[in-house]
Amino acid sequence: MIEKLTKTNEEWKKLLSPLQYHILREKGTEPAFANVFLENEEPGFYHCVACDNKLFSSDDKYNSGTGWPSFSKPITEKAVIIAPYPGQGTDGAEVLCARCEGHLGHAFLDGPEPTGQRFCMNTAVLKFNKRSN
Repeated sequence: MIEKLTKTNEEWKKLLSPLQYHILREKGTEPAFANVFLENEEPGFYHCVACDNKLFSSDDKYNSGTGWPSFSKPITEKAVIIAPYPGQGTDGAEVLCARCEGHLGHAFLDGPEPTGQRFCMNTAVLKFNKRSN
């Protein structure tokens, strides 16, 4: 079980950049092909910028051609919350951080095997911790 982190909107505004706040708390999206981790190929882990929850591994990252980094699965099933997201089509769902419930991006059922999933993430709300080999 992941311990929840709850803050008021004013507390989040003090902790996050305007773009991070817009994405995490207002369900915004950063521009396609204009994000910091799209081309990152270093081994490591992607965490939520707001609460440091470990979300994804570089081992599961791939280029989906959509303009946002995509992952075939979260680091664990409990790391994220997948919620229906109106307007994203029948296979689209909203992806939230399980700790702070911030909006991270969207999940679709058109990813590579073996999961068939595509977790399409906004990198402005992720931080990367390089893994040493």
